[in-house]
Amino acid sequence: MPQRPKAADTETRALPQQRRHWVRTRRFTVLLLAAWLVTTFGVVFFARELSGYTLFGWPISYYMVAQGTTLIYLAIVGIYAWRMRALDRRFRIEADDGV
Repeated sequence: MPQRPKAADTETRALPQQRRHWVRTRRFTVLLLAAWLVTTFGVVFFARELSGYTLFGWPISYYMVAQGTTLIYLAIVGIYAWRMRALDRRFRIEADDGV
């Protein structure tokens, strides 16, 4: 008859898996925060240079501040939600297989 794993064995197996999950979560969060920082800082820092270019008679810096950065922020939130859902599902499946 197959033996059931002891509770301590299950806990030690889950611990490295949880660490891998949080390492990947933190790494991805830092990457997206860096993208957010570059977007915010880049538009403000290069506003004078961007104002030299026009789009439909308006400076491109206006479009970047009014619509561009907002769309980038929305994309960052969407990418975060999509990737975290996939990552959580993956580790949930691995946890179910390990028990």
